Amino acid sequence: MILYISGHGFRYELENICRLFFPFDKIEVKTELDNWPHTRAVRAVREGGSLSVRFYDGDFAAEKTDCVSPDIDGFDDECERLFAVMMYGIFSDYTGMTPKWGILTGVRPGKLMRRMSDNEGEEKARRYFSEKLLVSDEKIDLALEASRTEQSIIELSRPDSFSLYVSVPFCPTRCSYCSFVSHSVEQAKKLIEPYTKLVCDEIAYTGEIARKLGLHLETVYIGGGTPTAISADQLFRIMAAINGNFDLSACREFTVEAGRPDTVTDEKLAAIMKNGATRISINPQTMCDKVLENIGRKHTAEQTVSAFNMARRHGFDNINMDLIAGLPGDSYETFKDTMAKISELDPESVTVHTLSMKRSSKMTTGGDLPDVEVGKTADKMLRYAKESLSAGGMKPYYLYRQSRTVGNLENTGFAKKGFEGLYNIYIMDETHTILACGASGVTKLKAADGYIERIFNYKYPYEYIARFEEMINRKSGIEKFYNEHPIK
Repeated sequence: MILYISGHGFRYELENICRLFFPFDKIEVKTELDNWPHTRAVRAVREGGSLSVRFYDGDFAAEKTDCVSPDIDGFDDECERLFAVMMYGIFSDYTGMTPKWGILTGVRPGKLMRRMSDNEGEEKARRYFSEKLLVSDEKIDLALEASRTEQSIIELSRPDSFSLYVSVPFCPTRCSYCSFVSHSVEQAKKLIEPYTKLVCDEIAYTGEIARKLGLHLETVYIGGGTPTAISADQLFRIMAAINGNFDLSACREFTVEAGRPDTVTDEKLAAIMKNGATRISINPQTMCDKVLENIGRKHTAEQTVSAFNMARRHGFDNINMDLIAGLPGDSYETFKDTMAKISELDPESVTVHTLSMKRSSKMTTGGDLPDVEVGKTADKMLRYAKESLSAGGMKPYYLYRQSRTVGNLENTGFAKKGFEGLYNIYIMDETHTILACGASGVTKLKAADGYIERIFNYKYPYEYIARFEEMINRKSGIEKFYNEHPIK
């Protein structure tokens, strides 16, 4: 698709609207238009306060116009919104799709809802989402419900608070939908031990900085990859490094992802428990063996049940499970069966994701692209999941969205009261500083005025190992940041 823009700079938002309806098109942005090309194209032109959008695809053509008074406050914002509304209307008529999040393309709809509710009240926020952003009542209700819980947890954070993230970027195999920086254990076997040693060194260095600055640790999250893909001894050493270098006396939550059920063993669970983890995540994604095979997972639904029960025997009383709606080969009926099996296990929280077609995933590069019907089925799955989990005493507590998600849907965390994943809210809301260790880790430093600065670790384990000293020097930027933006 070609996107022509003229008289404005709303490229980013209009590209996102195009992707809502044509997620697999490569979008080429141009600022001049001589003749309509022989391909799909949309033109968004502003001349003073006059706006026009024209769409062309083969024999199909459509146009919408509107106008905005240049004298109003927020003139540019209103022009951008109306361009999005006009494009949404044309594309919806053409494709027959009516995305339930309307023209809202941001990652954090709950954060926007919370801010508007605080400033204007819930009723005005609801009307704005409905009338101005074209969001459905169903999604408005979801955003409101999640944002209320988010607010109560955000209020626990202090000006000197931070969370710690540690990356273990190794997995047994790479799932077909995955685009994370993770290496299979088989391929990266030689890297795991040197990586473990260096990430422990980085944890020690980061802990020293946190102590010097007097920062207050709220949550710890060990993610990946699959942290339980490494040995029990290696996992123990990483967790011991955290305990030895950070003050966890006031830490509210310590999560370890034990994502792949086939990596969960008694030895690893013992190591996790002994080092003070309060929450783990066992992530089946589906309880249908055929679908697991389709996405390249080497475990069965029965292994998920076994891993979950093993964790209970070790004393874990806060277990999350991740599911994905819209996986290849998963039907509405098999998804309902998955929900029934998860309900039988009775975890404390469940995160329901929607399949996102990331550019670098095997599914996308292999051309295994979902059609419109997959999005419709995923929508039914999400509605059923909410009904089922609500009946089991869980409520939505955090919400986020990704690009190229089938049906333009969302990811939602559900939890029993008191078992909400605090780190999930803090990272998604950007509540406070996140100090990150390990390959692909991104430290996000937050100032009292909301300003955020990022420090990036090297992305791949081999880079992380080869250039460790160079990377660790970047962390001097943490002290520099707090000197320039002192805690108030």
